[in-house]
Amino acid sequence: MGMKSHIANLLAALALFAGPLLAEDAPDPHVILKTVRIAQSEQNRTLNGEIRNGGKSLPFRLVCAGSVIRYEFTNPPQVLQVKLGDKDARLEEVVDGKAAKVSPRRFDERVRDTDISYEDLSLCFLYWPNATVQGEQTMLLQKCWIIRVQPGSRGDTQYGKVDLWISKKTGALMQAEAFDAAGKLARRFKVMSGQSLGGGLWILKEMRIESFNGTSKDRNPTYLDIDKPEN
Repeated sequence: MGMKSHIANLLAALALFAGPLLAEDAPDPHVILKTVRIAQSEQNRTLNGEIRNGGKSLPFRLVCAGSVIRYEFTNPPQVLQVKLGDKDARLEEVVDGKAAKVSPRRFDERVRDTDISYEDLSLCFLYWPNATVQGEQTMLLQKCWIIRVQPGSRGDTQYGKVDLWISKKTGALMQAEAFDAAGKLARRFKVMSGQSLGGGLWILKEMRIESFNGTSKDRNPTYLDIDKPEN
């Protein structure tokens, strides 16, 4: 399978809630990544959304319950969940009420024939040991740190590095670019719009997901839409 099925942001939907304010000076990239992870584990919300590509639409429900994040699909039913730990994240599939770990061998597979892979849902890159600050840039009027993360080994990932645009103010993940082992851009997901929940809280409204093959750009990008929370 090619690189088309990667770094979609269902994973970004998990990192788009407001978190603690980040320091402006001399940031530690590992502290910033930890802030993003903590922001996720403090959420208790249910979101409805859909994944659009061309004329196809895939509805889903996203349940954030502390350190467990569940993706619920229908027709046929399927439940995937991510457990966020202190040192790593565990992606599981729930079958007949029992949760089993999704093997890294499946990370390259598409989830329900979409442009989203199992690796994209795992959020493992938020735990990668090598992280550096590459600079800063404004995205959607939000000043962001650009954090580059690299895996300790490439045994469980197809990526050589991932660049993350993280809001200085909220800790939200605004954009991510994944590069293959040769350093070529493979995937990009970008927040196109957000929506306020009041009280300084903010969540994703629309995200665009693109894949690249060398210098060729995806002519049919995927879009991820999130509705207002149920609770």
